[in-house]
Amino acid sequence: MSDSSPPNTEPDPKPEATGKSVELEIKDAALIFNAAWAELEAELGRENLCFPKEIILLGGAPGSGKGTNTGFIIKARGLTCPPIVISDLLDTPEMKQLKDGGNMVGDQEVVAILFRKLIEPEFRDGAVLDGFPRTDVQVECMKLLVDKINQLHREYEDTALAINFRRPTVHVMVLFVDEKSSVDRQLRRGREIERYNAEVEATGVGEKKELRVTDLDPLKAQHRYRVFKESTWDALQSLKEIFFYHLVNAQGDFTEVEQNILKELQYQSSLELDPRTFAKVRGLPLASEIVIRARQELVRRLDGYSHDHGALFDRVIDLIETRFMPIIERHAISGRAIVNSEDELLSEAKALMMLIDVFSERGFHAVIDKQLNRVPDRVNLKTGEIGFRPNTVYRIRIYFEGSEIRRG
Repeated sequence: MSDSSPPNTEPDPKPEATGKSVELEIKDAALIFNAAWAELEAELGRENLCFPKEIILLGGAPGSGKGTNTGFIIKARGLTCPPIVISDLLDTPEMKQLKDGGNMVGDQEVVAILFRKLIEPEFRDGAVLDGFPRTDVQVECMKLLVDKINQLHREYEDTALAINFRRPTVHVMVLFVDEKSSVDRQLRRGREIERYNAEVEATGVGEKKELRVTDLDPLKAQHRYRVFKESTWDALQSLKEIFFYHLVNAQGDFTEVEQNILKELQYQSSLELDPRTFAKVRGLPLASEIVIRARQELVRRLDGYSHDHGALFDRVIDLIETRFMPIIERHAISGRAIVNSEDELLSEAKALMMLIDVFSERGFHAVIDKQLNRVPDRVNLKTGEIGFRPNTVYRIRIYFEGSEIRRG
C-alpha cells in the first residue's frame, strides 16, 4: 500500500478555508448516513441489507483515466459486475446543471442513491465506485457504512445467512495526474466527443455521447481540476489510515498505468480473508514462495551436479545437445516435442534428475514416462517358442513457449 504524496501538488487548503469545521462535517455525515440507512432498513428489512464483500473506491482528478482503467481494475480483482459510476447515477436536470458548472452534487443525494445501488445482487462479491467519496462528509459516511457492514457480519456470522454478510474489504485507489495533464486530457476528450457526435449526426449511425461543458472550455477544465484538489484530494487522503490505500501514477501510457495498478493491487490474503478462513489456509505456502524456493534449489542442484558428478553431468548435456535439441528445434512452432530414447544413460536415476533440471533451467518443462517392453530376440525352431528380452523406452515430452504465427 502506498502512502506517498504525488509530485508537484498544490498546498493543502487551510481548515478555515472550507467554511465548515471538522466537528460539524462529522455531525452532518451522521445525520445523512442515519437517514439513508433508516430508509433502507425500513423498506427492505435488516436481513436484506447485503453489501459487497469488496469495495474499491476509485478516485482521481478529471482526465486521470478512471473510466479508461476501470475495466482493467475489475478484471484484475476477478469481479464480473459493471462499475458504479457516481456521475451516471446523478442524472437529474438539477444535478446536471451543477456538474456542467464543474461543481458537485450534494452529499445527501449521493449517499442515498449509492447505498441503494450497492445492495443490488450483482454487486454481492464486489463493486468499483468511480468517483466516491469526493467530500469529507462522504468519507465519514463511508466509514459509518463499513462499521455497519462489520456489525451485520458479527450479527449473522453464526447463522445460515452468514455468507451474505461477509467482512468487507475496502481499497482506496487514487489515479494521479498533474494539472496540465488533466486539463489537456479533458479538452482532448471534448474534441474527440465533438468529432464523434458530428459523425453520428451526419451518418445517423450510433448514439451521441454526453459532452461536458467543462471538456470544451480550458478555464472550466482547470476549475474542475482545482475543485478536485481543494476538496476531493484531501477527502481521499484522509482514508489512508483506515483502508488499503493505493496511489497510482497515471501520467504514463496505458500499459505503464496498468502495470502500476497491478503492482498496487497484489493479493493480500491475510488482510482480506475472514480471520477464521485465513487461519485454515495460512499453513499452505504461496505459489510465489514455492517458485522462489524452487529456483534457488534448482541452482544449487545444478552446481552440485557440475561439481560432484562432472562426468555424468557432461554426458547428460551431450545427450540433450545431440539427441534432443534437433527434435525440439523442428517443433519450435508448436512448443511441444516428444522424444523416445533407449539410451542406457537414462537408466541412472541421477541422470534422469539432471535431464529434467537442465531443461527447467533452460526454460523448458520436461515430463518423463518409463515404458517397460519385451522385445522378441530368438525363436526355438523345434517348439516355435519365441523368446523376449526386456527393453526400456524413455518417453520424454518437452513443453515450451512456441512461436506465434501471424496471419494477415
